[in-house]
Amino acid sequence: MPQSSTYSLVRNAWKDLKESDIYGLQKQRQIDWRNGNSVERLERPTRIDRARSLGYRSKYGYIIVRSRVRRGGRNRPKIMGGRRPRRLAYDRLTPKKSIQWIAEERAADKFPNTEVLNSYYVGEDGRYKYYEVILVDTEQPQIKADPRINWITADSHNGRAYRGLTSAGYKGRGLRTGRTGVNKSRPSIRSNGRLRR
Repeated sequence: MPQSSTYSLVRNAWKDLKESDIYGLQKQRQIDWRNGNSVERLERPTRIDRARSLGYRSKYGYIIVRSRVRRGGRNRPKIMGGRRPRRLAYDRLTPKKSIQWIAEERAADKFPNTEVLNSYYVGEDGRYKYYEVILVDTEQPQIKADPRINWITADSHNGRAYRGLTSAGYKGRGLRTGRTGVNKSRPSIRSNGRLRR
């Protein structure tokens, strides 16, 4: 019987989290995350298999950041003053960006000298969703010398998270597939008239 690698064991544990041995540990982690900062730098990834599959390497220039973002639908503060809110777009607003995209932008705001490589989901509770964002310091000599990652140092990748060039950004812009089935999201939700006020 072939032995399983460490990465495959971690991956299988996260596939069915409630049935795995790390479920209790993950619940305790989320309590600590909720009481901590909204954007926090980490020493190592929580999901090493997912991080490595998205390009993370344990070397100088790579940074892991956990970003906390609110979950749920979009709405505006309650309208006061006796007006009828029916036409004022009070709730059921269509967000232009996904929660993951917003998490990447907040991590990029916190560390302005880095570029976002990718991100992945690590958990959620009743109020927040948590993502870990892989950042790359483009000024590190080790990054510039590595042909697998030095493409991110080009000027065309400046501000990747803000321009929708990450994987979450591509998905939100409807660029994962061809033109079939994404007519209402390309080139953007706003240009198709689906973003309410």
